[in-house]
Amino acid sequence: MEQRRAVHVVTGAAGGVGRSIAEALLRSGAGVVVVDVTRAEWLDEVETAHGSAIVGDAADAAVLSTVVEHARELGELTGWVNNAAVFRDAWLHEAGSDAVLDIIDAILRPTVAGASAAIGEFLRTGIGGSVVNVSSHQAQRAVRGALPYAVAKSAVEGLTRAMAVDYGPRGIRTNAVALGSIVTDRYTQHLEGLDTASRAALERQIAQLHPLGRPGEAGEVAGAVAFLLSDAASFINGVVLPIDGGRGAKGIDPEER
Repeated sequence: MEQRRAVHVVTGAAGGVGRSIAEALLRSGAGVVVVDVTRAEWLDEVETAHGSAIVGDAADAAVLSTVVEHARELGELTGWVNNAAVFRDAWLHEAGSDAVLDIIDAILRPTVAGASAAIGEFLRTGIGGSVVNVSSHQAQRAVRGALPYAVAKSAVEGLTRAMAVDYGPRGIRTNAVALGSIVTDRYTQHLEGLDTASRAALERQIAQLHPLGRPGEAGEVAGAVAFLLSDAASFINGVVLPIDGGRGAKGIDPEER
């Protein structure tokens, strides 16, 4: 019997880290279905290769059903990357609990919905697939003013471990990557919006936070995600892998020499 092409789904792939992950998977020869709420020009390239691009909300069950259908048309779903998220800060005392919970839901729901769609298809086909959830260093070390994001990403890491335990016996692996500062269009635009002195100060601070002395590149995240999806990671399950240049390992100390 002819072996069907392995297919991966990447959510939030119009740009940034999601785009780099999708491009890396396409280069590997896998089929890729990407989904994002916006339509980026590069997605036209996906549809000319062995891929499919869908515009829609990665938290919407109907959209995800379409994503799974497209994956079936391309081959056999073996991997799913939950990268889609929103970035919205709030102070609990100002916004109130209801508003903060709404933001947490908006950040967390795409990952839970995507995980559910992936697991459902893996169980249907009997494929021991792989799920990779994208988390953040903020899940372990909160940043002031970003409480909803820290809470949601902590939940993503809890979800990752629980899925690994629940579905590992079915041959399904679930892992997460916890990102430090990564150079994306959003990061670059933020820098460009600062005056020269403020930009230089922020770049110094980012360098100091990361022991490697620099922010990461989206391609470096993509390489790690591709590894976790691959057979080379066949005994890795329930892991939260920091891709942060050592940021999570470093303790900021005023006595540092």
